[in-house]
Amino acid sequence: MGREQDRQAQASLFEQPPPQAPALPPGMVYQPDFLSAGEERLLLALIEGWPLEAMRYKAYTARRRVLSFGGKYDFDANRLREGLPIPAQLQPLRAKVAGWLGLAPQEFTQVLVAQYSAGTPLGWHRDVPDFEDVVGVSLLGEAVLRFRPWPHQVGKRAEVLKLAVAPRSIYLLRGAARWAWQHSVAPTGALRYSVTFRTAGRRA
Repeated sequence: MGREQDRQAQASLFEQPPPQAPALPPGMVYQPDFLSAGEERLLLALIEGWPLEAMRYKAYTARRRVLSFGGKYDFDANRLREGLPIPAQLQPLRAKVAGWLGLAPQEFTQVLVAQYSAGTPLGWHRDVPDFEDVVGVSLLGEAVLRFRPWPHQVGKRAEVLKLAVAPRSIYLLRGAARWAWQHSVAPTGALRYSVTFRTAGRRA
């Protein structure tokens, strides 16, 4: 009996507690392995042939390179302008994302493809109010998303939640996660792409 107790005690030293899901802002949903490796390869081959350009925010030019479809936000005029039509090659992904949420594909009216070279960050922000739901699909490299309540008080330390976003994963920002929290991307460790789908805004 003593030997059995010793064996159980030794075994317990090597037992690992089950991993806990990271804390997420209310209204956010995250799912790894949304895409297969084959689906990711096809998307990367497609995107790498597109003419992505450095993102501009008024007088600031960001390091990430982007291409917008279905609408392009003009940060100088603070308005959404007409963009290139969503290409047929993105329709299968658009339909898969819509099915994940139980929406019709056409509800996603805008798509933003972005490239993050190694070391590229994305500063604190909320997406512009012309859009409602925000859905991101990650490709190739990992990213760390950071979240803090909004409005943020300058000089006051805010609660920051962090989520490691894996390649081929998907996330949704809806409700409080969309409107009551800001998000940012820590400088990336390696080349990464993202494809962000947005539905039309329901509020001004």
